[in-house]
Amino acid sequence: MLPGSPSALRLIALPLALLGVALAHYAAPLPLSAVAPPRAQFGLPFAGPPGPDTWLLGQGYGNTTGAYRQRRSTYGNLQGIHAGLDFSAPCGTPVRAIGDGVVAEVDGPHGSPPHNLVINHAGNLSSLYGHLRVRSPLRVGQQVKRGQVVGESGDSQGTCVSAPHLHLELRDRSHQRFFNPLPYIAADWNTLALAGSFGRGYQYDLTQPRKWQSPDSQPPALRGGALLNEFRNPWPPAPGGAR
Repeated sequence: MLPGSPSALRLIALPLALLGVALAHYAAPLPLSAVAPPRAQFGLPFAGPPGPDTWLLGQGYGNTTGAYRQRRSTYGNLQGIHAGLDFSAPCGTPVRAIGDGVVAEVDGPHGSPPHNLVINHAGNLSSLYGHLRVRSPLRVGQQVKRGQVVGESGDSQGTCVSAPHLHLELRDRSHQRFFNPLPYIAADWNTLALAGSFGRGYQYDLTQPRKWQSPDSQPPALRGGALLNEFRNPWPPAPGGAR
């Protein structure tokens, strides 16, 4: 293998990518006092009204039934909750920055493949746009304005048929704390929740059936923290058991 050959570069790139993932996942979380509180300071990631031909709110943030069923696997490192919002949208729908900021990562180590984008905002907040169809044309360090197109929505399965959607997260800049985006984003969430397409509600704990049953009551999450939803009496039961 010759130095500088494609094979050699791949061997170098892989450890660096793994190191980036490790650093991203084990940084110290910022203190909550350093993070801006919610005051509806951001906008939606799509222009125009929702609808069956444009975009809809799919899975909410928090203890959804889908997250509960995968609380020990897919969402095990996020305290068992769905740590973002899923917006269903046809592949190629323009995705817009939810607020003014600076591009921090393009296809960084924070998941949501095949492509993702992270923008840093004031108040030590970061937004992550996941499952983008193609790599964002933006560059790290580039300033963006609220409403600016920053990418195209894609599909988590890579087919543009099975599950086309945008995954949007709001985090602290250390990427360790995850916040419910609803109080941070100015929108008519009640109407959007009623018109959503995925039909995933929240998992009940029958010992406390009123706990976490509304979109705005979902808890924040800390990467690597203990599961928040290891319920003794869950409802509905998970088909095939929890994964």
